[in-house]
Amino acid sequence: MKTARTISLFCLLLWPFAGNGQDKHYHQTDFTPAEFAARRAQVYDAIGPNAIALVQGAAGRAGFSVFRQSNECYYLSGVEAAHAYLLLNGRTRKATLYLPHRDEGMEAGQGKVLSAEDAALVTQLTGIEQVRGFEFLSADLLGGDLIRPPAMTLYTPLSPAETGNDSRDELLAGQARAASDPWDGQPSREGYFVQLLHQRFPQFEIRDLSPTLDAMRTIKSTREIELIRRATKLAGLGIMEAMRSTAPGVYEYQLDAAAKYVFHLNGARGDGYASIIGGGTNAFMGHYFHKTDVLRGGDLVLMDYAPDYRYYTSDVTRIWPVNGKFDKAQTELYNFIVAYRDALFRYIKPGVTSNEVLDKAAADMKQYLVGKQFAKPAHLKAVQEGILFRGHFQHPVGMAVHDVGRVRNVPLQAGMVFTIDPMIWIPEERLYIRIEDVALVTADGVENLSAFVPSRIEDVERTIQEKGLIQFHPPLTDDK
Repeated sequence: MKTARTISLFCLLLWPFAGNGQDKHYHQTDFTPAEFAARRAQVYDAIGPNAIALVQGAAGRAGFSVFRQSNECYYLSGVEAAHAYLLLNGRTRKATLYLPHRDEGMEAGQGKVLSAEDAALVTQLTGIEQVRGFEFLSADLLGGDLIRPPAMTLYTPLSPAETGNDSRDELLAGQARAASDPWDGQPSREGYFVQLLHQRFPQFEIRDLSPTLDAMRTIKSTREIELIRRATKLAGLGIMEAMRSTAPGVYEYQLDAAAKYVFHLNGARGDGYASIIGGGTNAFMGHYFHKTDVLRGGDLVLMDYAPDYRYYTSDVTRIWPVNGKFDKAQTELYNFIVAYRDALFRYIKPGVTSNEVLDKAAADMKQYLVGKQFAKPAHLKAVQEGILFRGHFQHPVGMAVHDVGRVRNVPLQAGMVFTIDPMIWIPEERLYIRIEDVALVTADGVENLSAFVPSRIEDVERTIQEKGLIQFHPPLTDDK
């Protein structure tokens, strides 16, 4: 009897919420259906009339975690639903989106997700011509003369899908590590998908769609640039809050917390990538993620961090003194880095290549060193070697921090976004110094999207002297 009464009480408590899920569907509002249609049109142009393209969306996540669509599927549809498949027919130049059916139980607890039952709404929101249940995908591939000799070529992305804060280069490295583990043996999701296509539809010649999508994503639209600009704004504000919160005795992870507050306060959904925050010699490790050490006076602290803001991110880095003042040796090295950054930006414009930018900036920096004094021979050696380093012109930025596409050794075009990342190493002291800014190629030159983030010594030192979040809301004094 007691058990029955308990169950009845539990049901009574749940009753107001049962079957009373969120009425609205969650769907992006950053891009218009026309922009998605224009992107799909570029795919049709690339694959031609005798081919189809099939893009697999992200799988549902195990456990209680927030779903994030794969970048490629989102880029072409804007739909945030797990287990979605987008079929683009080059002959008809029409798209079909295959979606799971409604899960009313899940929606009652988490809100509505676009499903096959929302076909009319999905078409309205995305401009996609047809929406069907995902069980129809096989039948549609068999029909419409798609696999009758000669079968149409089927394009699908073969590169690993970005579904979170991992860039493709990191995902590829992870695949390589898994492949080298004799106890793992898992095929990639893309590899398994291609395997199924070969087994079920051997008539198709399968080709890689990734190069086409990569080239498209390299040139950002006006709206994409607005989102990257916003992500960069949040990245810079987060780093500035970390600067203000810096003092001897503060932990690296506490600077991460200060930046995260800024990100989430302004609508970011999470990290664009795991923060890199290293004090002292920890910064010498280029991708130091542990963030467990305390900051010490006399050291520099490096911070590289940006949010995931509506499927777009940024990549901003600054380095500053823990005690708030650069010493003489730090000043000499830091000023070299800032001057190199300025020299690189001086030559970025449409039509030039990364090599031309690097060559001209290196010539400027050789002149910069004339008459300059450095505290130690190792420091002079480091800046001389830094002039010859070709990695100061870095990687694209967009939906991933190391975004797809090429910006090196190709003529630059308006709409490209990438990082400028001058750096030097002093192995004798395990000292690493760099700053990183985000470059947008414009019609007649370049814009530094992160120029507002303090980089001049006087601006950095002034920012550090301001009170930060940690000072206003200090952490607990013990672990209790």
